[in-house]
Amino acid sequence: MSIGSVTAIHIAPEQGSPVEARDTVEAVPDRGLEGDRYFRTAGTFADREGSDLTLIEAEALEGVEREYDIELEPGVHRRNLTTEGVALNHLVDSEFRLGEVRCRGIELCEPCSYLESHLEKRGIREALVHRGGLRARILEGGTIQVGTPLEMVTDG
Repeated sequence: MSIGSVTAIHIAPEQGSPVEARDTVEAVPDRGLEGDRYFRTAGTFADREGSDLTLIEAEALEGVEREYDIELEPGVHRRNLTTEGVALNHLVDSEFRLGEVRCRGIELCEPCSYLESHLEKRGIREALVHRGGLRARILEGGTIQVGTPLEMVTDG
């Protein structure tokens, strides 16, 4: 049963480079998304488990805008997938599917000083505490596209 869906996909080919929106992307187990900096282990957190894939809730971004008056353009949060309809914090230590792609939530993707300095928006770090998204490991690969449902895995 679907509990949410992917509303946007973003990758950054190089560390610090602008993000690129994609309609579809290939997810590779223990590597990440093809074309993304973490796929080549070139990102800031490349040595951290769960850097295969990062997700953030559209609802969290709406809350940041509403509560802190900080508008984030699509993808500038530097998370790979934007989702809606699912509380990502609840997926830590849980397996879930994005269509055919099987993942495991590893830890919350708390905001860091890098993000705040990169965006040059004061207060963004505070605004995203506990709603900065989820780091996940890709267990089984496949294609993710905008609109892909997110489902809990119940058999593992």
